Amino acid sequence: MRLLALGGAGAMGRVSTRVAARVVADLPGNVPPGAHEVVIADRDLAAARRAAAALAAASPVPVRAARVDVTDGRELHAALVDADAVLNTVGPYYRHGRDVLRAAIRTGTHYLDICDDWEPTLAMLELGAEARAAGVRAVIGMGASPGISNLLAARAAARLDTLTDVHTAWPVDVGPEAGADTSLRDPDGAVSAAAVHWMQQISGTVATVEGGRLVRRRPLRPVTLDLPGGRHGTAYTVGHPEPVTLHRSLRPGGDAASLMVLTTGTAAYLDVLREDIDSGRLTNESAAADLDRPTVRRTLRAAARAPGCAARAPSRRSSPPPPVRGTGARPPSSPTWPGRTGCWRTCRRPPASRRAWGSPSCWTGRCGRLGSTRRRR
Repeated sequence: MRLLALGGAGAMGRVSTRVAARVVADLPGNVPPGAHEVVIADRDLAAARRAAAALAAASPVPVRAARVDVTDGRELHAALVDADAVLNTVGPYYRHGRDVLRAAIRTGTHYLDICDDWEPTLAMLELGAEARAAGVRAVIGMGASPGISNLLAARAAARLDTLTDVHTAWPVDVGPEAGADTSLRDPDGAVSAAAVHWMQQISGTVATVEGGRLVRRRPLRPVTLDLPGGRHGTAYTVGHPEPVTLHRSLRPGGDAASLMVLTTGTAAYLDVLREDIDSGRLTNESAAADLDRPTVRRTLRAAARAPGCAARAPSRRSSPPPPVRGTGARPPSSPTWPGRTGCWRTCRRPPASRRAWGSPSCWTGRCGRLGSTRRRR
């Protein structure tokens, strides 16, 4: 198999390609030497060569570099024609995801990505019939969130008689990783695709589920979570694919949303950026740059929205960790939060035959405790 790794020189691409190389090497069947190959493709050929050299040192299959700019239709088509499958880690997906998938369908190339924007998720799901007609297998959103988060939700829902609400969440500036230095910029100094994606998903309207219906609402709305054991906390809505995909697969009868666990001060600063993006004063790129180097004026505006909080804008450590680095939210230091967090699942109380599960609320644990639920003691 020849695997084309688009964006393979990026942060997400390097991790994803390393895993993919092992999968390719383990494919069953009698394969002649040299039949497998991983091509790390990036618009920055020098970066692609560095990534290829690093991977080749430990890869079980041959690795080479290529220059591919996904915005160049001819260049993208030529790269896809020679590949059996493509792993697309080029972000932000709301700009590039649908176009790359359509190109893959046209060339008959199987497709996999870690799309974390809800808008292209909807658009790409609509290409299902076209992909089937072309004999193309396309799997989207196969990262940690979305991806593992969806599997956690399915695992938890399988234990419930009636599913009402589904919430997935990840930490921003709370928890054991709150001090981790997660930069908002690429090595070349430009704001990262992940940061631009984040600004897209805290502005405009985002997909969420209310009363079992898919709707669009303003992001950064507070959601109070009441959890087993009398634990509770507040998180804030953000755009992400899980409400879209879980609405289709699990069909919750109540609400579904993606949430960020963050401090009130950070929520206030993000809300200032949201307001300025929506008014046209900022683009997604300039908002991400502002978050990396906060301005005094926006810091003061945020302080006015968060009484009692220090007049301090979030630092670059406040950015969410890259999706493939995390498998779910970890518990903040505050004792009001559950000892284990990840994907919360609230449900109606099960019938008497299932009362062993106790509380009308259930939640899944971290990756190490996949799908675990707490029983009443």
